[in-house]
Amino acid sequence: METTEDRPTGPTGADEAEFMSVARTGDAGGFAMLTERYRRELLVHCYRMLASYEDAQDLTQETFLRAWAKRESFQGRASLRTWLYRIATNACLDFLEKRRDRTPVPIELQGAGGSGTEVLYLQPWPGSQPEDPHERAVAKETVELAFIVAVQHLPARQRAVLILRDVLGWPAQRAADTLDLTLASANSALQRARATLREHLPDGRLDWSARAKDDMSAEERKLVSAYVRAHETLDIDGLTALLRADLRFAMPPQPGVWVGRDETVRGWIEGGFGQGDYTDWRCRTTTANGQPAIAMYLRRPGSPTYEPFAMDVLRIEDGLVAEITTFEGDVFEWFGLPSLLEPR
Repeated sequence: METTEDRPTGPTGADEAEFMSVARTGDAGGFAMLTERYRRELLVHCYRMLASYEDAQDLTQETFLRAWAKRESFQGRASLRTWLYRIATNACLDFLEKRRDRTPVPIELQGAGGSGTEVLYLQPWPGSQPEDPHERAVAKETVELAFIVAVQHLPARQRAVLILRDVLGWPAQRAADTLDLTLASANSALQRARATLREHLPDGRLDWSARAKDDMSAEERKLVSAYVRAHETLDIDGLTALLRADLRFAMPPQPGVWVGRDETVRGWIEGGFGQGDYTDWRCRTTTANGQPAIAMYLRRPGSPTYEPFAMDVLRIEDGLVAEITTFEGDVFEWFGLPSLLEPR
């Protein structure tokens, strides 16, 4: 859709002029050269919208297919980057319209009583961070699992307008045009989205959009090392000591959220941790969604190698683990982790 647009962001609009030339000649190689540089940020944008790394990859590719199909409609009144973001946003909205399963589901909170919701389609984000310090702070803050889960509770268009306005920093009119809304409707949707987001973010995280978070502190690195050591040595007491009393634990796409340290640890023991087939572990540390993550490999009796088992993504608060989101071992490939580990 081409409506009210900005001027190109470059000083001369060279990319936009070159793109229009490519569009006229149908130069597929030139198209790829000009658009490929935006792939990573469009992938992040689609991930924020969809909370699924696999779906985000598909929708990023769909964005480029749509852009190629409608390349001749580009008039250069907006930057190429803005034009691609508009296509990506609407591709995600079309996807969400067809996939009614892409909404949080109601659940019972194990251990705490009561009910809540869970994003069963949640997947971890393995992407690297931008080099620019400001972009790095914003990107890290808005791919954290707490933020990604919170925005999934918004209706699709509210989700889109919040991401366009509060994450990307778009002007109100540009966001409204992208979503085919009046300015008043877009502003109203943004206010409702902000209110709902606050209800679903963890306590103390209402200032997410302005908070700049540095890399892990020395204390956090020490905590992660202790977490790995306790897991590999089957030290359940040591592991328990690293967790907050109000720990929250989930394993998407498996349903169920456990609230409470003791309830969660009891579930691990009942599930077999430290017993039978679940005694020989090796771990690798990485980051997922800008958070500490531990990739756990298991060697079962009689097996010559350690195989991917699960990845724990940690949210740390006040020196203890406040939340663990565990993903299945098939995500290891996205992080460039080994498919097998040999015994030491």
